[in-house]
Amino acid sequence: MRERIAMLDCARGMAILGILLMNITAFGLPKAAYLNPAFMGAPSLADAWTWAVMDMVAQVKFMTLFALLFGAGLQMLLPRGGRWIRSRLFWLMAFGLIHAIFFWDGDILLDYGLVGLLCLGAIRHDISSGRLIGAGIALYAIGLGILVLMQAMLAGAAPGRFWLPGVADRIYEYYWQTTGGPEAWSVRLALLQSSLMSLAAQYGWLLAGAMLIGAGLMRSGWLAGNRSPAHYRAMASWLIPLGLAINLPSVVAQWQSGWAYHWCAFLLQIPRELGAPFQALGYVALCYGFWPAIGGLRVVRWVSNVGRMALSNYLLQTLLCTLVFNQFGLFMSLGRAGLLLLVPPVWLANILFSTLWLRFFPQGPMEWTWRRLTRLTAGAPARAAD
Repeated sequence: MRERIAMLDCARGMAILGILLMNITAFGLPKAAYLNPAFMGAPSLADAWTWAVMDMVAQVKFMTLFALLFGAGLQMLLPRGGRWIRSRLFWLMAFGLIHAIFFWDGDILLDYGLVGLLCLGAIRHDISSGRLIGAGIALYAIGLGILVLMQAMLAGAAPGRFWLPGVADRIYEYYWQTTGGPEAWSVRLALLQSSLMSLAAQYGWLLAGAMLIGAGLMRSGWLAGNRSPAHYRAMASWLIPLGLAINLPSVVAQWQSGWAYHWCAFLLQIPRELGAPFQALGYVALCYGFWPAIGGLRVVRWVSNVGRMALSNYLLQTLLCTLVFNQFGLFMSLGRAGLLLLVPPVWLANILFSTLWLRFFPQGPMEWTWRRLTRLTAGAPARAAD
């Protein structure tokens, strides 16, 4: 069991570190830049290639990996009882609300808490892992189908600020991002409302689908590491290439179209979303498949430490990046390629923080706070989860 938990911690650490590869763009550039590298006109060759590589290996993949592991975590927590889990998710939503309004508008904690509550009912049912995975696939397919509908309904309209912001829009975003205070809180509250609408309309289906798939794979033992290393290596050998093959035509098409709104805002997002679960599971399989060889490596222990303190490290990334970009005034000062150079120092901070903290304490500071608040509102869990 200890080895299985270490494998999960490593996968969770990979997700937290990998998410920053995309979030660094959201921290350092206007919101439109997240999906559209041509938000200010044709990007430089270096920025275009950075976008292409990140789209192939990171964009959506690590978010999907984290959602899969979140669903697996809900499955593992079932012995603690429904009241305890609901309380835990409530506090996650509270953290997310504070994070989204007062710190950063790219928060995912609120979304995970809300969708986790909705998925909990299905996960608690005593159904087979196959049916749970099937339900997740169905929900994920609905989310993809909604993107097709959005293409038909919205792609003919003029691109909005979320895709092509005007000069005034970019100036105002720079102002509230770097000034902070009530102005920034007000804008983030409005952005949160839009984000929740998007969650209900489309993204929530994908998120719920990934969580149920993750719970089903944990119930089956696959995410618990109960298969042979050879099995996981074989899975990785086709899952990762399949995900890349699905995504590659979309990347080429977006580049060739000059990231035209009509094609790229919805329709050409679909291959990325479709291939992401395959690639994310391939990353897990790659880790598990070579675990006997890499499990004792120091760098793997460092990544596992990051995974043990996932919530603390996610929030630490926000604190460091908002300090650099919003307080030190580097917002909109670097392109995509330049922003990637800031990722390794933040990773190093995550690793050092986790390694040093766990020498003296059994869990991260936010994990400890989360557990204490959960016990305060729900009492002691029914029994300890494995």
